[in-house]
Amino acid sequence: MISFPICKINLGLNILAKRKDGYHEINSLMYPVPVKDVLEIVPADEFKFESAGLPIPGESKNNLVLLAYEMIKEEFNIPPVSIFLYKNIPMGGGLGGGSSNGAFTLKILNELFQLGMSTEDLKVRAVKLGSDCAFFIESTSQIAKGKGEILTEFDLTLKGKTLVLVNNGLHISTKDAYGRINPKTPTFLLENVLLEPIKSWKETLINDFEEPTLAVYPELNIIKEKLYDLGATYAAMTGSGSTMFGVFDTAPDLKGQFEYEGGFIEIVKL
Repeated sequence: MISFPICKINLGLNILAKRKDGYHEINSLMYPVPVKDVLEIVPADEFKFESAGLPIPGESKNNLVLLAYEMIKEEFNIPPVSIFLYKNIPMGGGLGGGSSNGAFTLKILNELFQLGMSTEDLKVRAVKLGSDCAFFIESTSQIAKGKGEILTEFDLTLKGKTLVLVNNGLHISTKDAYGRINPKTPTFLLENVLLEPIKSWKETLINDFEEPTLAVYPELNIIKEKLYDLGATYAAMTGSGSTMFGVFDTAPDLKGQFEYEGGFIEIVKL
């Protein structure tokens, strides 16, 4: 069975407080973006995992695809499978690529072995994999609260817009990004800002990771300003970085722009 895990952007990301369990309380709009990996899982005589495309950093024991399989194997005693993952979404870019892979693994295994898990059942298990994973069970526009696992549908659409994603190859550790944050109450309530016209978001729709991260990596601010110069209605960093994005009314001409070795550029019609 084959599936195509997507990614996401954050439209605003407020870090409100640090919790006793070490996580942070957040408030963010997570929006699905159809830039896709390829994930194929088939029954096999023995377990096998292969990947191609972009590299997957870190130890394999932390790979959410493998962790999702082990979780379901332990609970439902499913047989061995062969898994092939083609990575197109860069890791460590704030796009949720790893979380998406884990969530889509749960969905494939549920269907492949007819396990009968509901959407809510899948979300419960996805949260155990990671805070962002539950979002990718339904992959719709949702407000994320708590540590990212408390999700509420939010009626916002960017349909008809063009989204430009720019990643210059920089990998930013989420742990390091949080280390630069001082949690605070936002000046503008996210849900109210999102109801305003996109052209007003520049001053009011804030990702709290952005200012301290751009201070350390000023090259990311250059990307953001270039997106505005090219005509973006709104430009920002997604997640804890390093991917920057711009929302455009029409597709911009990117010839000669954003040429980074090991980088990633996508133009997506939403």
